[in-house]
Amino acid sequence: MFQVLIFGIVEGITEFLPISSTGHLMLTAKLLQINQSEFIKSFEIAIQLGAILSVVVVYWDKLASGSKMWKRLLVAFMPAAVIGFLLYKTIKRYLLGNNQVVLWSLFIGGLFLIIFELCYRQKQEAVEETSAISYQQALAIGLFQGLAVIPGVSRSAATIIGGLVVGLKRKTIVEFSFLLAVPTMLAACAWDLFKSAQDFKGGQFVALGVGFIISFLVAILAIKFLLVFIKRHSFISFGVYRIIIALAFWFVIK
Repeated sequence: MFQVLIFGIVEGITEFLPISSTGHLMLTAKLLQINQSEFIKSFEIAIQLGAILSVVVVYWDKLASGSKMWKRLLVAFMPAAVIGFLLYKTIKRYLLGNNQVVLWSLFIGGLFLIIFELCYRQKQEAVEETSAISYQQALAIGLFQGLAVIPGVSRSAATIIGGLVVGLKRKTIVEFSFLLAVPTMLAACAWDLFKSAQDFKGGQFVALGVGFIISFLVAILAIKFLLVFIKRHSFISFGVYRIIIALAFWFVIK
């Protein structure tokens, strides 16, 4: 239960920050000396449902506002859905559990975040409301999200950068990224549980439930933190953090 508590806290903090929740869960497993079994791989996916529920609670009004928002979310969701469905076995067998993939993704992604923020200039006509996002912009954001099938890339970072590239304001794409997590992670978790749940034991379902609750509570705080943070800061500090954590695991923790 102590390990489940740690996993839940890590997931809740990292799911919506541009630092890769999946990557941090894998590195947490390494720190706790937990082998990357099939259950642990599924646990690292399913525990994200708690964080996703926090989005439903915080943004219920927007999610329940009508079909216009859901149409945009579904358009943005489709690229990742296709990639995840076609490459599910490859992703789970060769990418999940591969710490070197995570560390390189964190390091390169950190450098990219820093360079991007130093070069980025927001256009005056940038989209201010999530309801004003065009279907073309939603699709482009979805294509960026598809990169996040690689552990360590960060779904949040990929979608936020994609949104900034196609002309959304920072707060707008951060909120759209939160909302896009709902269909994306629900589909990923449902598909993995469908494939793997028959191999779980009773106590493992208890672990999933506890991790779900902890990640839900912590993720609500993380969402509110990021919304306040982006009002005054860029994402450079997250890029620096990604580089530091990658170097720390390479040369100190190993």
